Amino acid sequence: MMWAPLEPPDDVPPPALPVDVRRSTRRRRTVTARLERGTLVVFIPATFTPAEEHEWVQRMRVKMEQRRASSSDDDLLDRAHRLSRRHLDGRAVPASVRWVDNHHTRWGSCTPADGTIRLNRALAAMPQYVQDYVLLHELAHLIHAGHGPAFWALLADLPTLERARGYLEGYAAAQAAAGVPVTTTP
Repeated sequence: MMWAPLEPPDDVPPPALPVDVRRSTRRRRTVTARLERGTLVVFIPATFTPAEEHEWVQRMRVKMEQRRASSSDDDLLDRAHRLSRRHLDGRAVPASVRWVDNHHTRWGSCTPADGTIRLNRALAAMPQYVQDYVLLHELAHLIHAGHGPAFWALLADLPTLERARGYLEGYAAAQAAAGVPVTTTP
């Protein structure tokens, strides 16, 4: 089966925002952020260490992306059904798909017994092909629970498979280098 890219629906979050960090000697503890001409401006105390700066920039980016994203769990479920029809001949039928904030070591998870899929909310700020890969990975678990040859055969023809995996590996490496907890598996 040939993999065709899914046309971007209107509910796909926009790409990650560029960030401008502004340090203030008057700030003691508070961190705020706002959008200025398409850039996320994060205001932090001048005394923050680079690690604290990185942590707060990531927190504020996630908050702002969540505000910007119009993708609800219902929209995500619709997207999963479209991906299943297009790439898995409709064989994967999730009961629910939702964004979660409690995945610290995974990009997604699936419970085949009840058909539920959970995606790390950090994915909402990533490119669509990365989101689609993780969602398809979890959809494939509804057909094959493990990571054996039959499972990977379902994803083998995805043209962006290696690119998406590379993106996630690079993201995890950057997080680890900055001392941020690392998410490593789909």
